[in-house]
Amino acid sequence: MWRTVQPSRVFTNDLLQRYRQQGDAPADAVITAVAEEGGREGLSALMRWLGDTKNLNSADQPPVVQQFLTQFSSLPDWANPRLMDQGMQYCADHAGAVSLLLGLYSLPYCYAGADGARVLWLSQRIHQNTQKRLEETGEWVAVVLQKANWANGKAVTYSLKIRLLHAAIRWFTLHGGQWDMTWGYPVNQEDMAATNMAFSYIVIRGLRKTGVTAPADEEAYLHHFNVVGYLLGVAPELLPLNLREAYHLDRLIAQRQFRPSEQGRGLTKSLLTAIETFLPATLRNLPAAQMRFFLGDSLADLLGLPAVPLEKRFAGLVSSLPIFPKLIPSAPR
Repeated sequence: MWRTVQPSRVFTNDLLQRYRQQGDAPADAVITAVAEEGGREGLSALMRWLGDTKNLNSADQPPVVQQFLTQFSSLPDWANPRLMDQGMQYCADHAGAVSLLLGLYSLPYCYAGADGARVLWLSQRIHQNTQKRLEETGEWVAVVLQKANWANGKAVTYSLKIRLLHAAIRWFTLHGGQWDMTWGYPVNQEDMAATNMAFSYIVIRGLRKTGVTAPADEEAYLHHFNVVGYLLGVAPELLPLNLREAYHLDRLIAQRQFRPSEQGRGLTKSLLTAIETFLPATLRNLPAAQMRFFLGDSLADLLGLPAVPLEKRFAGLVSSLPIFPKLIPSAPR
C-alpha cells in the first residue's frame, strides 16, 4: 500500500550504474520481434503508428504489439486513485505555471544530462522539428493530467505507445553504428528515471521558485507521475516514494550526468529558438531569461544559455507564453 510519507531509500552510484546499462526488456522484446518479422520496413511502419498522437487503435498492429498493450495496461497495485486525483487537481490549479515550467525548466534540465542528450540528438526527432515535438509532448502531458483519460483508458494506452516508441528509438540507436556503450544503454533506466522526475519533481521545484508551496499536493503530484513512470517502464526502484527521495535521487543523477555537451547545447538552442517564435522581437530575450531563473546560472552556462537578466516588469508576461498551447486545462474543484 502506498503511503504519503516513507523512510528514504539510499541511492548509490553502483545502483545507478547498473541501471544505466539496462533498457526496458518487455518493450525491447516487442521491437525486436517486429524487426525480425518485418525488418526495418515493418519497424518503420510501427514507428509511424507510435508517433501518431491521434490514433490509439491497435487493431492493425502486429499481434505482439497488441499483446503488450493488453499485458501492461493495468496500474500498479500501489497506485492510489485519491492521490492521483489530488495530484492532477494540483496541476490544474496551477495550469499556466506548469505549462511554462515544462517548456522552460523541465526540458532544458533533461538536456543537461550529456549522455542522455546524445540519444535525442542522434534520433533527430527534436532538433530537426522542435515545434512538432513540443506539440507531441504537450499532447501527451495534457492526456495524463486529465482524470477522464484515466477512466477511459486513453492515458494508459497513450503512455504505453510512448514506451514502445522509446524502445524503437533504442533499437534504431543500437543498430545505427554511432552509439558507444560507454555512454550507457540508449534510453536507459537512469535517463528514464531522470526524465520522469523532470516532469514531476522539477515542476514542483519550479513552482516553489514562483512562491507556490503545498507539501501534501506536491507528494500527490509526485505519486501521480510515479504511476505514469511505471507505465513508461521505469524500474520501481527508481521511482522516488516521496519528495525527500526525489531530492536525493535527482542530486545523484545530476552529479553523475550533468556536464557540458555539444548535444545538450544544440537541443537547448533549438528549444529556445522554437519558443522565441511566439514572441515579438522586443521580447525575444524573455524565454532565455526565464530559463536562467529556473535553472540557475551554473546549469544555464552549461547549456550555453545567453546571460540575459529577467526583468521583473516582464516576468508576468512569460507565464502567458503559449509554449504548449492549451496544454493543461484549468479545472474547478
